[in-house]
Amino acid sequence: MQTALQTVITPDQRTQIPSTKPYAWPHDASFNPSTTALLIIDMQRDFCSPGGYLTAQGYPIASSLAIIPTIRLLLSSFRTSNFPIYHTREGHTSTLSTCSSREIFRSRSANDPLTGIGSPGPLGRLLVRGEVGHDIIPELYPLPSEPVIDKPGRGAFTYTELEAMLRHRGVKNLVICGVTTDACVSSTVREASDRGFDVLVVRDGCAAVESGLHEWALRSVMVEGGLFGCVGDSAEVIEVVEGWIGASEARGAGT
Repeated sequence: MQTALQTVITPDQRTQIPSTKPYAWPHDASFNPSTTALLIIDMQRDFCSPGGYLTAQGYPIASSLAIIPTIRLLLSSFRTSNFPIYHTREGHTSTLSTCSSREIFRSRSANDPLTGIGSPGPLGRLLVRGEVGHDIIPELYPLPSEPVIDKPGRGAFTYTELEAMLRHRGVKNLVICGVTTDACVSSTVREASDRGFDVLVVRDGCAAVESGLHEWALRSVMVEGGLFGCVGDSAEVIEVVEGWIGASEARGAGT
């Protein structure tokens, strides 16, 4: 449903979100369902549920839980307006053949040696594909038509098929949300920028284990005139997306 401030967007209209920083996004006003996708980073039990990897490492998950309602609203809007949607999960094979010895060492030395990657936990082996903790939380579970990218590290482009999927679909603009702002979100944003994608990070749709890390990661996106992209709020994104919903409804009513 349109808000009072919205206008219906026609298919050939050049569209931007004017209030994003440091520039109106996307830079070429090409926001539409053919060029723009929602990318939800690692909203999986290991990072959002008690007993998962994050809590095993001794970190709170309150900030991860707090953004779930916001991402649900984004997901609903993008689904209704038929924008492409992609989900990612961080995790490794059962043999840990996709995990470097350094990464195993790091994760197991930070706290108890039995709380690192591959260690057993209440949700199964931590950050291992196929375990309960590796799967996406029910509130944001992907539809069968929404690709899930299983990645072995922080960035969603490294050792995955994501770039090929986006290129094939004609996507050049990415709206990114999820966890954590300073790690997997930040790494993916930087990888996307280096590949020529115009990136918008949703400020209230991302979270880190510390507010300072969250703010630092957002600031780093915007330096030098938008070195890695832009930052904006979910309400602004949803308003533009719902303009496309209104356009779709108007076209349907006219047939």
